[in-house]
Amino acid sequence: MDDAHEDAAVRRARRAFWVGWGLLALLKLGIAWRLPLFVDEAFYWQEGQHLDWAYSDLPGLTAWLTRLGTALFGHSVLGVRLPFLLIGALLPCWLVRLTAREFGPLAGWRAGLWWLLLPLAGTLGLLALPDVPLLLATLLCLDACLRLLRRIDWLGVGELAAGLLLGGLTHYRFAAVLLAGGAALLMLREGRALLRQPKVWLALAVGVLAWLPLLGWNLQHAEAGLRFQVLERNPWTFSLQGLRLGAVQLILVTPLLLLAMLQAAGRGLRDPRPAARYLALSGGLLWAGFFVLGFFADRQRVSFHWPLAGQVALLPLLPWVLSGWSRGWRVAAHGLAGLGLLLALAYALMAATAQGRAWAAGHGFYPGNFSDWQALAQQVRLQQAGAPPGTRLLAADFKLGAELGFVLNDPDIPVLDHPLNRKHGRQAQLALWGLLQPAPVPSDQSWLVVANPAFAGFADEATFAHWLSRQLGGMPTPQVVTVDAGAARYWLVLRPAAGVQPATAAESRPGAAGVRLQSGADR
Repeated sequence: MDDAHEDAAVRRARRAFWVGWGLLALLKLGIAWRLPLFVDEAFYWQEGQHLDWAYSDLPGLTAWLTRLGTALFGHSVLGVRLPFLLIGALLPCWLVRLTAREFGPLAGWRAGLWWLLLPLAGTLGLLALPDVPLLLATLLCLDACLRLLRRIDWLGVGELAAGLLLGGLTHYRFAAVLLAGGAALLMLREGRALLRQPKVWLALAVGVLAWLPLLGWNLQHAEAGLRFQVLERNPWTFSLQGLRLGAVQLILVTPLLLLAMLQAAGRGLRDPRPAARYLALSGGLLWAGFFVLGFFADRQRVSFHWPLAGQVALLPLLPWVLSGWSRGWRVAAHGLAGLGLLLALAYALMAATAQGRAWAAGHGFYPGNFSDWQALAQQVRLQQAGAPPGTRLLAADFKLGAELGFVLNDPDIPVLDHPLNRKHGRQAQLALWGLLQPAPVPSDQSWLVVANPAFAGFADEATFAHWLSRQLGGMPTPQVVTVDAGAARYWLVLRPAAGVQPATAAESRPGAAGVRLQSGADR
């Protein structure tokens, strides 16, 4: 390609990137404003209201970002998510810069466009989840290592130290990034030379400091967080269910983009340039490692997003591979990836509206973790108004405690000892905050209990009702609240103090908009 044609191609690629970046940023901002908090987001908000260096499920950074967002932008769903949206918008720009430095400006803009089209990367930042700062830390480390492979300087050392600090403060899963990146350096002659430099070890020493809060938390609390992440959530037995998880991981990349990434990894390994080989090794090892881990590790919780860091490491190599494809195949690859991104955004948009959630429920895929918490909280307020003076709110599990806590702006709602708390590694944290209510609950206190009989851990509603009755020391007939056109059902149980007659007026009080009330006999 001559200089004139290359300049024109760079201008087209730059224009396509910025148009796509702007449209995607506006779409994500609009959806994030309307989409109810995902249950994990609500718990990270709750952690942010109890600031600490580390927590039972994660290091502190994700919680700190939610606290920063609400402090700067107000107590709202968008306030919680704005720091993550901003980081998510920054990351593709950083990838453009990284790729352009190593492989030229045309490759840079095209790699950035592929970030936008990759469904999991394009939607990154829509939710306030640790994957966002984790990808920032990963990209910082990749960029720093590529710089240092060219030349040892303090800028690269400082960037590596910053990436290692952010990663260690974000998630246990960053250890996989460290293993893949370290193994890639050891497999390269240039990488081994890099690891003999004292400046690099200074950056690594700084990175170790980021793990001290998590180490200290685990030492003080009988390794509860480490045991959950490594042992309790992982069966460590081989299962062919890993094939299903692997298929989901691969489908989310979209078929042609997957093929291009595999080709990019293969060609990158044979490339004479250290940068290309390092990216291919890092991305390939991380992606393959998580694929294999799926056969032995957690199969009950969402984990299809784990390989994203490996996929991102391969993006700078994609333009080089796709330039050898015919125009028709390149258009098809862009189209399929764009369709995957639109489907992901459409799902989020559907979950953001009551009509969309009701429609999804009617078609068998109700997004229960995005339930209409506002409507439920409004009904809780109505019930509290008619309850005996001094009645305390009590959530059956950590999900309801966090979601209602956010809507009611109360991060200290007590929670029962529910199996979900342990399943998601939140039991120790609730106990540490003093929010784990032992059973049976005190009889000298009136309680308004909010429960969801559909949550995991019980065979059926009768089993759940028996468990709840034991927790409360007896259970009055619950009032059933349905939201999202009946897709989600909750129980409101007013358990009065001993000697106090429960009010009957609450049973006839009209529900909030979008809420249907039933007595227990009507279930």
